[in-house]
Amino acid sequence: MKQGQWRDGNSVELLINGEDFFTAVFQAIRSARRQVLVETFIIFEDRIGEGLQQALIEAAGNGAQVVVTVDDYGTCDLSSAFVKQMIDAGIHIQLFDPQPRLLGMRTNLFRRLHRKVVVIDGELGFIGGINYSVDHMTETGLTAKQDYAVRVRGPIIADIHRSALGMLSAAVRERLAPVPLRLEQAGHARMLLAERDNRQHTTDIEEQYLQAIRAANSRITLANAYFFPSYRFLRELRNAARRGVKVTLILQGKPDMPFVRVCSRLTYTYLLRDGVVIHEYKQRALHGKVALIDHEWSTVGSSNLDPLSLALNLEANLFIRDASLNQQLQEHLLGLAAAHSVPITLKGAARGQWWRAPMIFLCFHFLRHFPAIAGLFPVHGMRLKPLRAADVMPEARVVEERQQAAHELSNSEKSS
Repeated sequence: MKQGQWRDGNSVELLINGEDFFTAVFQAIRSARRQVLVETFIIFEDRIGEGLQQALIEAAGNGAQVVVTVDDYGTCDLSSAFVKQMIDAGIHIQLFDPQPRLLGMRTNLFRRLHRKVVVIDGELGFIGGINYSVDHMTETGLTAKQDYAVRVRGPIIADIHRSALGMLSAAVRERLAPVPLRLEQAGHARMLLAERDNRQHTTDIEEQYLQAIRAANSRITLANAYFFPSYRFLRELRNAARRGVKVTLILQGKPDMPFVRVCSRLTYTYLLRDGVVIHEYKQRALHGKVALIDHEWSTVGSSNLDPLSLALNLEANLFIRDASLNQQLQEHLLGLAAAHSVPITLKGAARGQWWRAPMIFLCFHFLRHFPAIAGLFPVHGMRLKPLRAADVMPEARVVEERQQAAHELSNSEKSS
């Protein structure tokens, strides 16, 4: 199936970190009157997760159809009481790829639902990389994550809404009433929604990146949490730098998972030799997935540049042509690089290269072929399970049964 189309006439607003994103999303959800569709990798039962829960319950109480789709690996620890409150309010909840645990370990490691999408009333959309967790609030200090999303209106909503409906199970989709879309011209931004799935759109996001990198004339600025792309991606970045494009990478210098930095550093010498500028961001964990090319093209979404996102996970990115957004994000990212990042030199990256070279070779080629290895596992497509109240309250039933048994025992003792 061919990729999506560029849509004219949209508005776009950049949302930086949880402070911007949660305020905007929760307000939009509470104001919904027709429909709320939410997809995310993670919901934690902290004050942010509780804020989302209450906003969804309020939307359902106002008459909106509400569907929440979460990944069973990323969102696996919500309490039954937390989930039941939403189900009792009429909210539909879906689990992506639910799998039983083996010896207490989660077995659904690969092909995750990693998308972060919200569609409100068929007229307002949010796409980015931010999960529903207090970790995305900068006030949390050492555990905070740096991340981005966008709020959009206009004709692009037709594609985002269609994509969100496509993520629903047949059982849930049949229960939803049609919602009229509001697709009036809202601004001057051109947009394209690109998805990555394991069926027809396996390389769409990567192809959009590659097309833009090949056409770059002046600058490429890329900030990505997990940077270990394909060889052809690395080659195009190097070729861009060779022809005079200023290529700047802002990568994790304070990663939430230490091996991420190790993997990224395997690519440094190859890129630095041809003039690519690399900064490691040190203020907090970088969780963003954004890029800018020249003075108009931008992308914001859920896709990292690593084997999981580019070859296994379900992802969604918006590609945006808007000079104002491009300049705003460019100034922001270069500000991070100047104030909170450490530049990587070729000399520093090459130190110890002689003894690390065999390990680099083996690790690089293993990780590049990792998606094919993971593809041997049986989880290949969408597996969605709608939740019912009966599915989420086993411990409550145990407590109730124990209380009933204690009550019967007490009555028996009294009668004897």
